[in-house]
Amino acid sequence: MLFSELGLSDPVLEAVTESGYTTPTPIQARSIPLILEGRDVIGASQTGTGKTAAFALPTLTKHKPCGRPVCLVLEPTRELAHQVAEAFEHYGKHSGHKVALLYGGVGYGKQVEDLENGADIVVATPGRLLDLHARGTLKLDNVHTLILDEVDRMLDMGFLPDVRKIVNFVPPANRQTLFFSATMPPAIETFAKWCLKDPVEVEIARRAVAATVTHAFYPVSMDQRDELLLAILKETDFHSVMIFTRTRKEANNLALLFEKAGHSKVAVMHSDIRQADRMKALKDFKEGTCNILVATDVAARGIDISGVSHVINYRVPENAEDYVHRIGRTGRAEAEGDAFTLLTADELEFAESVERFISQKIKRKKLEEFNYTYTALLDDSPARSVIKKRRPAPKRRRRK
Repeated sequence: MLFSELGLSDPVLEAVTESGYTTPTPIQARSIPLILEGRDVIGASQTGTGKTAAFALPTLTKHKPCGRPVCLVLEPTRELAHQVAEAFEHYGKHSGHKVALLYGGVGYGKQVEDLENGADIVVATPGRLLDLHARGTLKLDNVHTLILDEVDRMLDMGFLPDVRKIVNFVPPANRQTLFFSATMPPAIETFAKWCLKDPVEVEIARRAVAATVTHAFYPVSMDQRDELLLAILKETDFHSVMIFTRTRKEANNLALLFEKAGHSKVAVMHSDIRQADRMKALKDFKEGTCNILVATDVAARGIDISGVSHVINYRVPENAEDYVHRIGRTGRAEAEGDAFTLLTADELEFAESVERFISQKIKRKKLEEFNYTYTALLDDSPARSVIKKRRPAPKRRRRK
């Protein structure tokens, strides 16, 4: 199937063609016709499969510019909101749609101006949207398409009560609701039944690790975690590496550790950092100004960064779903990638949970010539003397 066969409008197709895309991904091929039909959709697929385009392209096709919000997209984080707004602007550049991006941590000026200038598409985080709605700056009476993206992440961040309020602001009579969530815990299932009408479920291997990613656990004693991490970086001829931590304090400490070890091109990204600095860290990493990005899970979901050659989990994620999201930052657009996860004895339960989630036993490995302190986890971990370099993808257009 080709994009030209999905029923998209000519202006939207023109933008897709200019981007170099001809063939939709599975989530796009299955979701776009349903959305164009006006159906409510629950969509889920593994990271890096083009979910944003799956809802952006048909939404831009369905709604003509009218100078007031007809589509509202809710995102859990500022970074995701920024990325999704950019996607709508890109695919809507020939159709004349105007996009307003609303999120906290910055001033109101430009956001209010964008709304007053007649935004057709509003992409927002819940807190700032509620604020502007309470001020009377934002009206949702004409919204016909409501898109709830990364809903499980919104639940994790405590946003679900705010999202319920926002859903109630959108008239239900002619509302189409699109619901994208990687997992469906009971609270999400109840919420979906409340806000969707006869939805069609589209699920594309959301529990799978991309075939282009080689991943493994690296067992180590707790007091050698930092030492092994530095040794892995020393042995790895990486192009760019994302290192995920559980906490903001860990992220800050690791950045200092790397700088002391001579890694000068390091950026840090977590929720305690000012929004402008977070965006700068992301920009520097995307452009190659820095080649190590230390981050909490604020960077694990949805953010599209091409050419990441390696991902390292400083700890095994407590949530098995986060493992798939994190290592999905590499091996994108059919490039190869490596993912390493440091594993200590206190995290064995989390490691087993990950393996059950992806229905796959993950290899245990260790570095040859690293002076390990004994831990029982090492007994079945074969040594590896070389960690293969993963080069960035060839310079070509990526599928969305």
